Amino acid sequence: MANVHPLQPGLVHGGRVRVLKPSSSSSTGPVVYWMFRDQRASDNWALLHAADLAARSSAPLAVVFNLFHRFLGAHSRQLGFMIRGLRLLSLRFQSLGIPFLLLRGDAVDTIPELLYRCGASYLVTDFSPLRQVRAWKDDICSRVCPGVAVHEVDAHNVVPLWVASQKLEYGARTIRGKIHKLLPEYLVGFPELPILENKGKAWDPPEIDWDELLADVLRRGEDVPEIRWCEPGEEGAMEVLKGSKDGFFTKRLKNYESDRNDPLKPKGLSGLSPYLHFGQISAQRCALDAQALRKSHPKELIVRRELADNFCYYQPHYDSLQGAWEWARKTLMDHAGDKREHIYTKEQLEKAKTADPLWNAAQLEMVHHGKMHGFMSMR
Repeated sequence: MANVHPLQPGLVHGGRVRVLKPSSSSSTGPVVYWMFRDQRASDNWALLHAADLAARSSAPLAVVFNLFHRFLGAHSRQLGFMIRGLRLLSLRFQSLGIPFLLLRGDAVDTIPELLYRCGASYLVTDFSPLRQVRAWKDDICSRVCPGVAVHEVDAHNVVPLWVASQKLEYGARTIRGKIHKLLPEYLVGFPELPILENKGKAWDPPEIDWDELLADVLRRGEDVPEIRWCEPGEEGAMEVLKGSKDGFFTKRLKNYESDRNDPLKPKGLSGLSPYLHFGQISAQRCALDAQALRKSHPKELIVRRELADNFCYYQPHYDSLQGAWEWARKTLMDHAGDKREHIYTKEQLEKAKTADPLWNAAQLEMVHHGKMHGFMSMR
């Protein structure tokens, strides 16, 4: 990617923003926020940066989401939850007067085309460590007009990945001190979204047929059906975090330490995983609220999440055994010929047909509930 270029002081900490491509001119065209990983209107540093750019140049702002065909093998379970959340999000943007556009196809084609059509001056993206997403951004930077600047904002991690560390970290113990040192600078409250005077003049976005879209993706991925135990969207996420009925902070936090490692007490966990995964809630919001309750930093939860991004960003083989540390690969090779009491097929593992009742229980929980208890996943 392009080298990092200095930014003028703005609403968002400069360390959280990278300029992937500078502009060759001082255009005042629209600002486009390509939302990908952080699917929310509240507590979103990428949206705040895009709105700040628009406000400073009196330019219109629009948010665009590009829907891929089953990204990374997603099925109805993932796509249904995401699209129902996006439907609610589009209503939130409508209330804010910010156009929301839904594109379908390859982002390397749809995003540059949209930028050209509207004469955009900026493209703002949120951050993902995955190599496929990074390759798309490289491609988009090479395709857009010279007058379009491309900014990337880490709205997912509390401490921006490239600030926390510039190398692959061995484990939590090697990154912990680096993150802890930077928390006072980055674990801060979110400012209000700027008032945008010209926000709706550049687009007349077509109406989205959400029912047809849902029917289509659910039909294509029906082999892994939706789940119903969590309500998608920002409001659903905040209800799970601190709702009056059964919120984690308001009702269940007091038993967290005693119940979190008991698979028979699923309510002992926060239940926030789906919302964090799809960016429907900010990890920073969770950390700020936890800090306010306990009068201390929820440091270890931050460290573990951000270590995962570090691994995916700095380890090119993050999704294969080739990406494991050398000692782990050696151990696997040394014991590859060991005699095993049971050898299972992939189908037997998927259908929980093993001699291990714990494996079977954990696998069936994943199949039927779409998640596995954290304690079981670590066994």
